[in-house]
Amino acid sequence: MMGDQSHGGFTFRQSPTAAEALRQHYAEHPEARPHHPHPFDVSRSDIYAEDRWQPIFARMRAEGPMHYIPESPFGPYWAVVKHDAIQHIESLPELYSSSWEHGGITIINRETDEELARRGRQRFELPMFIAMDRPKHTGQRRTVAPAFTPAEMKRLEPDIRQRTGEVLDRLPYGKVFDWVDTVSIELTTQMLAILFAFPWDDRRLLTFWSDWAGDTELAVVPQMEDLRQGLLMEMAAYFQQLWSERARQEPGPDLISMMIHSPAMNQMDPQEFMGNLVLLIVGGNDTTRNTMSGIIHAFDRFPDQRKAFEERPDLIPNAVQECIRYQTPLAHMRRTASEDAELFGQQVRKGDKLVLWYLSANRDETVFDNPDKLEISRENARRHLAFGYGIHRCVGARLAELQLRILLEEMHARRMRVHVAGDVERVRANFVHGFRKLEVELTRF
Repeated sequence: MMGDQSHGGFTFRQSPTAAEALRQHYAEHPEARPHHPHPFDVSRSDIYAEDRWQPIFARMRAEGPMHYIPESPFGPYWAVVKHDAIQHIESLPELYSSSWEHGGITIINRETDEELARRGRQRFELPMFIAMDRPKHTGQRRTVAPAFTPAEMKRLEPDIRQRTGEVLDRLPYGKVFDWVDTVSIELTTQMLAILFAFPWDDRRLLTFWSDWAGDTELAVVPQMEDLRQGLLMEMAAYFQQLWSERARQEPGPDLISMMIHSPAMNQMDPQEFMGNLVLLIVGGNDTTRNTMSGIIHAFDRFPDQRKAFEERPDLIPNAVQECIRYQTPLAHMRRTASEDAELFGQQVRKGDKLVLWYLSANRDETVFDNPDKLEISRENARRHLAFGYGIHRCVGARLAELQLRILLEEMHARRMRVHVAGDVERVRANFVHGFRKLEVELTRF
């Protein structure tokens, strides 16, 4: 449970994590669990929690690049599962929209006004620049892009290295601990706090909000709506105070200051402000933290690759790309067809939802040899689609790569070997792909 938090007069309710809230709800209402009648409906979260998604996607890829799923808890959708098909769709942003007005970037349905009225609900949407089409997407992306330039990465590197070393130096030897909480979450929340110039003592709020914002299954549980919206409103109130403080200060290098001083973003309405915060928090938190955990789990599963890492530190930059490919911390993105089209022999209709399964593309046998194996010397590891493709490719990709490279370099400098030694709990979700808990023990090589 998260204890009450306060900042500048705001008090945050004591609330469970998103995972705890869903677990509790399904325990009390087992009949409410989502129903998935189609064998290729890969929107089901249990296959990711139980790590048994691989053969399902392999069968789908063998039968074609895209499959129509007529019924799911998220409505009908096309599952796009092959590497070249996803690249093709992402290269045509005018035909296949990312806009929140048409449904956005996740599998979640956008309810009609009639459906909302029938349920007595107000529309609650979070516009964000990744869920916008050109030209608005261009201006907002350009606002935050300076935070992730090569020059900015060079400026940040010494600080990231120092903080990574400090976290690793505090780790206990001869004692089992949770790598997710102690290393992955700690390092990524520190980085987010720096990017936002966020109050340091409150930085764990960023992880808490990220989990509530990024869990797509909450969208099919009506009882969770009020709690989720309330928590995101609290997040917005906290950031609104930071915005007010920064507006009275000189321009700085943090993301909030960049938004304030940008014509493309300084007039955002409250929900758009909230949406872009969610994007930057989930994008900067869930993705890097789950790859930091995925690296450790994969090295333990493939000890020959851990040995290669220990013997060949020159492989570390390529190992970062391969670990991102292997983990794929965001399982999917979504596009919406803006007109009728024939696509890979299938008839797609205007308004159809196309779900691009990056997780599957990164295991495509026609692109990656032996794709279910980690291979840190893989020559084409950089062809992974974990960052997306085209105009919506992850704006923070360089920072993620830098954080992961430094983590591996600092582990190697300490001759640190990490063994999985206890519970492994994966995220039960179809969007964020990662670990809730990874109990490990340290030795030296």
